[in-house]
Amino acid sequence: MSNQQPDSLVKYDIPILVSTSVAGKKSKKKQQQLAPLERTATTRNEDYLNSILPPREYTENGQLWVRYVSPTPATRVDVINLQDELDKRLQARQARETGICPIREELYAQCFDELIRQITIQCAERGFLLVRVRDEIKMTTQAYQTLYESSIAYGMRKALMAEQKKNDMQNSIRQLEEECENLNKEVERLELDIDETIKRDEEERQREQRSHEDQIATLKEKNADYKSELETLLSTPKK
Repeated sequence: MSNQQPDSLVKYDIPILVSTSVAGKKSKKKQQQLAPLERTATTRNEDYLNSILPPREYTENGQLWVRYVSPTPATRVDVINLQDELDKRLQARQARETGICPIREELYAQCFDELIRQITIQCAERGFLLVRVRDEIKMTTQAYQTLYESSIAYGMRKALMAEQKKNDMQNSIRQLEEECENLNKEVERLELDIDETIKRDEEERQREQRSHEDQIATLKEKNADYKSELETLLSTPKK
């Protein structure tokens, strides 16, 4: 219970003092028994009205007060004033004109409760039927709200998963790029090794070829010497 009676578009009766000490109250049941002692006898429709729109309790200066819904029938002027008051409060509390707005939802709910109060006074059955409609609308709204919140949570989870996957992919791309860069460097190093190896092999081949040519030249010279010596020996007359 709040320290002040909440402001509402629903029309309430004058407050009734239930207890002069809030700490001295023993139970809610006893409060409900004390309150009717201060009230006049209610009609059948008023009892229905109190069951549809329960009284509000609040504390003020350490005293417990209760306010019942007003049983006074509404006139055409009251309905016009209700509409004007609704528009004023929507503007004063800066309610959104479209989309989801808790303030607008609250004020229209109060306005609907006030219309239920006015209709219940004239016909209790209509009031109960409107209460069923009101409760069904609230239940449907809560279901949509739960679905919306779950979809938001699902969307957030998917967004986080997508962001995580994106980060993983970016890390993987960076790793692959680093691997490609390292492999390119390795290819360049191997190509240099290949070039140096080819160069060394070519130099070694040329050295071996020159050595081979030198050996051939040496062998030819020796062969020529041997041939010349042999011819000399053959041409010398025998004694």
